[in-house]
Amino acid sequence: MYVTSADSAVTLEGVSKTYGGEQPVVALDGVDVHFRRGTSTAVMGPSGSGKSTLLHCAAGLDRPTSGQVRIGGTDLSSLSEKELTQLRRGRVGFVFQAFNLVAALTVEQNIMLPSRLSRRAPDARWVGEVVERVGLGSRLRHRPSELSGGQQQRVAIARALVSRPEVIFCDEPTGALDTQTAAEVLALLRSVVDEAGQTVIMVTHDPVAASYADRVMVLADGRIVQDMPQPGAARIAEQLALLGRRQPAVHGEG
Repeated sequence: MYVTSADSAVTLEGVSKTYGGEQPVVALDGVDVHFRRGTSTAVMGPSGSGKSTLLHCAAGLDRPTSGQVRIGGTDLSSLSEKELTQLRRGRVGFVFQAFNLVAALTVEQNIMLPSRLSRRAPDARWVGEVVERVGLGSRLRHRPSELSGGQQQRVAIARALVSRPEVIFCDEPTGALDTQTAAEVLALLRSVVDEAGQTVIMVTHDPVAASYADRVMVLADGRIVQDMPQPGAARIAEQLALLGRRQPAVHGEG
């Protein structure tokens, strides 16, 4: 699938990531990929295939050993640590399996945390729309401990949306949820793409979760071995099963 630089929300060119010294571990091995604006991509692969490393490099949480990562037209390798932090706060959203909410803060305070950290006044109308979209209007004064797992994940998604990020990176966002709650969270992420035109890149091991994406990318040994327009959950599971039988033991991260 050809994507021009103007259409690309995130671009990785020749990205490699190696960990360790005397016996280095290659987590990513010369990855070239574009993520089109306004689409959702599921990143899959066996444990140790490099999928979490790819997510972290693409989001500016980790620097690649070699190669170039761009968010929009911004080359992340040209940014200082301070500039990277500012980019992550303003242009990128994160949703993790562990929710990563601040227990001492209310739902509303957790949602508004990125705005406080970036010292930018939030758009009150947009914040109201986000709260309505995630269905937490009646829970704004509650603490995370008073919410179900699905509600906590909705808070995390709202927190990721308030800064109007260009890209939302998700690392196993439904891994800790039951089937019905996971489906609700995935539908919410899908609506972010369809209704708000944002870009979602999601690491997942679940073929059903991947079936909500426009595109499924499979990694093995730090390389992209499958890149498919939405193939459906059954074919995704089949491809992963085949990969599991064919692949030798892998040694990368994620």
